[in-house]
Order: sequence, then C-alpha cells, then structure tokens
Amino acid sequence: MHVHARCRLRVALTLSLVSLLAACSSVSETTRNAMSSITPYKVEVVQGNFVSREQVQALQPGMSRQQVREILGTPLVTSVFHADRWDYVFTIQRQGVEAQNRKLNVFFEGERFVRAEGDEMPSESEFVATLGKPTGKLKVPNLQASEEQLAKFPAAKPKAADAVARDTAQPQRSYPPLETN
Repeated sequence: MHVHARCRLRVALTLSLVSLLAACSSVSETTRNAMSSITPYKVEVVQGNFVSREQVQALQPGMSRQQVREILGTPLVTSVFHADRWDYVFTIQRQGVEAQNRKLNVFFEGERFVRAEGDEMPSESEFVATLGKPTGKLKVPNLQASEEQLAKFPAAKPKAADAVARDTAQPQRSYPPLETN
C-alpha cells in the first residue's frame, strides 16, 4: 500500500468512528422513554437454609450435633475459630417482592446443643404466604366450553371392529415361567 492509501484508510476509519459516536449521543426523548420502560429480568436468588419456627422449637438442650443437623440441616457457615457455633443464614430475593434475610446462631458446649439465638423465624405456613404472587398480571383463559363450542366437535364414534375386539378380548390366564431349568 502506498502512504496515501494508508492515510486515506485511517481518515475513513476515524470518520466512521466519529459518526458512530455521534449517533449514540443523538438518541431522542421518545427512545429514552421507551428504553427506561424496559426492565431486565432479575434472577430469583435463594441462598442458605430456610429454618422455620417449628424447627427451632424442636431443638432441646443436650442434643448432639448430629441431632441438630438432622433438624436444621447442614449449617451454611462453620468456622474454625468458632467451633462451638453454627450459623444458619437464609436469603431470598425475588423480582417484585421484598427481599427476606434471616439468621440463626446455634451454640454448643463440646458435642451438646446449648442454645439458639437469632431472628424471629416464621412458621412454614407464614413463610409460604410471604413468598407472594408474581407482580405481573397473568391472563388466565376461560377453561369451560359452552354448548355451542362443544357442538363444533362431535364425539368420535368407536369403530365396530374395535368394539367387538374389546368385548371378546380375554385376559391372559397363563404366563411364561420366570426361570428356566
């Protein structure tokens, strides 16, 4: 390539880049309003162990670590520096519903459960009620057909050969052996 050709190519690329950048800054108000009305989908995030009030009430002082694990599940956080404490943390974030965060600390002396401290835990039914319904309006179709709609689809009549075969079919009375000698 000649020096002039390279120079022309650079100028063309530079002008193209400048025009693209200028196009980005000339978005109209209508386009901005349309873009602001579009909301991205947010993924539902559930982390940790849900612990219900019923589970916390089932804990009794003196239980072994294994018994506590069977009731509450495996703790989300265990620490080498706090060997006598298990932390159960639960977080749920859903689009259109307020985020929920709960924490429960379980304390041991040696291998025996001593006490639990933390947030007020909801019962299982209360938790299900707080999950809420989707915020969008879902259109549920009418699932009942009128007599006029049903008349458009006459019932299929069974073929005569199928009816005779059904009436004369005999159940199998003997079966092949399961094992051969």
